[in-house]
Amino acid sequence: MRFIISLFIIMSLNIYAEDDLLDSFEDEFSAATEKKSDPLSGYNKMMTKYNDIFYTKVFFPISDKYAEIVAEPIRLSIANFFDNLKFPIRFINNTAQLKFKNSLEESERFIINSTIGLAGLFDIAKYKFNIKKHNEDFGQTLGYYGVGSGFHIVLPFLGPSNLRDSLSILVDSQADVIYYLDYQEAMGSKTLYYTNEASFKSKEYKSLKQDAIELYPYLKDIYEQHRESEIKR
Repeated sequence: MRFIISLFIIMSLNIYAEDDLLDSFEDEFSAATEKKSDPLSGYNKMMTKYNDIFYTKVFFPISDKYAEIVAEPIRLSIANFFDNLKFPIRFINNTAQLKFKNSLEESERFIINSTIGLAGLFDIAKYKFNIKKHNEDFGQTLGYYGVGSGFHIVLPFLGPSNLRDSLSILVDSQADVIYYLDYQEAMGSKTLYYTNEASFKSKEYKSLKQDAIELYPYLKDIYEQHRESEIKR
């Protein structure tokens, strides 16, 4: 049960994970996209509506209240701290894709931010040494070697995904430091992480909804196109 719950939370709100998600979609939306099989379309539409209710009625109101209580500099430091903990995932997947320069820079970032940056609370590597992070996960690694995304899946509370990326989270979780914490500590850490992340994203989701004629296909295209662009970069 711990593994299942942890897996669900790890995948939660993955459509908000990247700051430039909407920007990349704006650039690519007009391009013709390959039509893919969508055998779960009926279920996916229903679950998208269910998730939307959860996001708008529960999750974002909580995160907005959290943002009112916790000052932005503190929230940014919390985000930096959790981002620093993701070093093993980024390092392993950059190395697996033979992006050794990126792997080296990820190592440099981790050392600098873990020491000078006070356990990752401050991204000194980026702002003082101009060493940027290189986000890679196992789904991107599989895509890099030609593994297709498979059919689209919308998971309860968790948002858009696909078969490849959903299964890949099982692999990445083995390199997630939080996964090895005590159950209560892990749940508390993940709750703080996603609440903190959502505190920066609620306005983006509201803006996104306003642009959507139909929410499910819109979110689906955003997710799939963004993942394709991440794999190709």
